[in-house]
Amino acid sequence: MKTATRFVLLLVLFSCSSVTKEKSVTGERSFEEVSKKVIADLLARPDYMMYNTGDVVAMHYAEVCAAFGAARIAGSTGNTVLVKALAERYSRLKTDSLPNTANHVDANVYGILPLELFVLTGDSSFYRQGIELADGQWKDPLPNGLTRQTRFWIDDVYMIGSLQIQAYRVTGKSKYLDRAALETVAYLDSLQESNGLFHHGPEAPFYWGRGNGWVAAGLADVLSELPPDHTQYAKIETGYKKMMAALLSFQTEDGMWRQLLDVESAWKETSCTGMFAYAMAVGIKTGILANTAYQTACVKAWNTLTGYIDETGKMNGVCVGTGQSTDINYYLNRPTISGDFHGQAPVLWLANVLIQLP
Repeated sequence: MKTATRFVLLLVLFSCSSVTKEKSVTGERSFEEVSKKVIADLLARPDYMMYNTGDVVAMHYAEVCAAFGAARIAGSTGNTVLVKALAERYSRLKTDSLPNTANHVDANVYGILPLELFVLTGDSSFYRQGIELADGQWKDPLPNGLTRQTRFWIDDVYMIGSLQIQAYRVTGKSKYLDRAALETVAYLDSLQESNGLFHHGPEAPFYWGRGNGWVAAGLADVLSELPPDHTQYAKIETGYKKMMAALLSFQTEDGMWRQLLDVESAWKETSCTGMFAYAMAVGIKTGILANTAYQTACVKAWNTLTGYIDETGKMNGVCVGTGQSTDINYYLNRPTISGDFHGQAPVLWLANVLIQLP
């Protein structure tokens, strides 16, 4: 990885990048200011965050999502210095030296990062690795056309949908769009509750914040590319709008969302707040969410959320990894940590969309 001296040089170069336009929301911290600090923290990490359960080994999806957000910002802002830094940090993605079992949604989602790096660098090695993970996800599909990685966990709406949508963005091939749409509709049909939200699991009848955040982000990503005349568009748009309306009703006065969305005694949690604001911002950008209430919600979320980011670029108030439980106190008593990529990633996604809004 990088030496301390090299990282200091990188910070200097990054601060002097070609991006000079500073935008702010109601006078609060600008999108560029915040994202620079969060990305600098990512690039300073000496090691990769890895996912290893024995059967599943890969770069952890949380770091993948944070790096993906950083890469998209680099592309949106034309920051060639950042592109080079990200390509260098993740150069091992182009080789077999970083293990990936490619046998699980949490392993395959890793493909969104090399595909984005291919877009930025033109390096075909990044393309090959990313597209192999996208195609491998549909190797020997189920009789109903779904990937065999389907497990009907709410996280999968993002993990599967985002990879297939990313493959579509890069190739323009409709098969990737169709896969994402098919999978998304299956999850909406099976898991969305009448109020628009999603229980953490069949044995966990709670509206856990980050779990719903993955769904919200996944729905937004699919709709960002799915054409309105697609056979599955209307159903996905309906599910997305239903969820966004529910989330709007549960946003706290200061713009945050809670660890359990509908429990007023639950503490405010940062990773889900970033995810929900991101999902709304995408809807605003695409014109799906025309109600100005969503714009207000995004502004409030950004202004409060960025107050949780310290001067080193670490997000505070991030819920630790959370399995499913039948006990409500399990969720209410989960500890929080600082600097976890689950919280770093969505604020970068959000900043990227806000940078692009007029």
